[in-house]
Amino acid sequence: MRDDTSHHDHGGAPMGGPAEAPTPDAASGARPGDEGAVRSAVRAPEIAHHPTRRTAARRGTADPVKVLLHRHRDLCERAVDPLEIAAGLEAHGLTDRAAARYRHRDVFSLAEELYARVPGAGGAPGARHPAARPEPGTEPRAGWALSALLPGAACLATAGALRATEGVLGGEARCAVTAVGALLVLGCLRLCLRAGPLHAPGGAGGVTLYVCWLLGYAVYGDDLLAQVISGGPDGDWSAAPAPLLGLALALAPAAWCAHLFAAHARRRLAGSHALAEFGAGVRPLLLGVVALFLCATTGLLFLAGLGHPGAADAPVVTAAPVALGGLLFVARLLAVHGFPEPAATGLAAACAVEVAAPFLVLAGRLPGLDLVARPVDVVVAAAGPGGVPALACGVAALALLVHASVALTRASAHAPA
Repeated sequence: MRDDTSHHDHGGAPMGGPAEAPTPDAASGARPGDEGAVRSAVRAPEIAHHPTRRTAARRGTADPVKVLLHRHRDLCERAVDPLEIAAGLEAHGLTDRAAARYRHRDVFSLAEELYARVPGAGGAPGARHPAARPEPGTEPRAGWALSALLPGAACLATAGALRATEGVLGGEARCAVTAVGALLVLGCLRLCLRAGPLHAPGGAGGVTLYVCWLLGYAVYGDDLLAQVISGGPDGDWSAAPAPLLGLALALAPAAWCAHLFAAHARRRLAGSHALAEFGAGVRPLLLGVVALFLCATTGLLFLAGLGHPGAADAPVVTAAPVALGGLLFVARLLAVHGFPEPAATGLAAACAVEVAAPFLVLAGRLPGLDLVARPVDVVVAAAGPGGVPALACGVAALALLVHASVALTRASAHAPA
């Protein structure tokens, strides 16, 4: 009897049995003899945690690269080489730091695995597309090099014809020669921009009107502003053809500089192992190419001014067309590499300043509006009428260059179109 009493004093469990058996009994409210209830109560916490463990296991063993491949399958199947996949991933916001989530040190390594996993890649760059697209700037050079010389040659021929017929032909005949020459230059310019390094595959964003205004102001704008400030305008505006001739001749170095930038950027892309490394290598290349173009343009504008007395007398007169050439070159680089909207914005801003300058002077003649014309008066007093286009184009070119130093140093800007 003492043994039985002692037995029940320990919770109704045999000695040496499970020591914690009474605890689930009490928690579940089961009778001591109900073994099924006790078993359910003991296993309840285990059942509650089981699905979580299975889900975690599935998530841990899932292949993240396979998930990324499904998400960007179109990009991977269309790519000619791993570099194109890397550029596409970067365009979608994937960085080298984010590539670590896919167990890769950088985007380039991840792109190589994606390229190898796509059926039909075969590890060879040309296996998927027999007619692989050429790299930017690798088209036959003779074609685009010749077309880049045509606008300058047409402009030079027109200027020579006008100079040779001075005093021989009447005003109407000279206007006809000028109109024919302008149409010839525009036709050669369209031919130059249809192919080669200056060709923008997605279009230039409708900047034709802006470019025409900027070129027209380079020829007639200084005299127009000078007449407005002196109380005019009155009489005809005298033309300054030297800037137009120099800029037309500068199309050839512009094409070569754009080709140099595209080819070297593509080569750096092929040899880079990280996006930051690629950007750090391309940024000085961009600045060097722009500086090279500005030097070539300055020399050509000086040579063009030799045939037109007074065109290169003051440094600021040369600064305005040089700033315009830099603006047009950087804007074209942005359009070529897929950024036409910022290019159009920069050109439109320069046009707005040049349009506003004479209107501000005219508005300043009204009573009480003297301050409106003060900014233009200050610029003209400091640098002459050419200071307005120099300031407008120079600031716009600098702003576009800052934007290009970010946009054109990304791998996605150099992906084959």
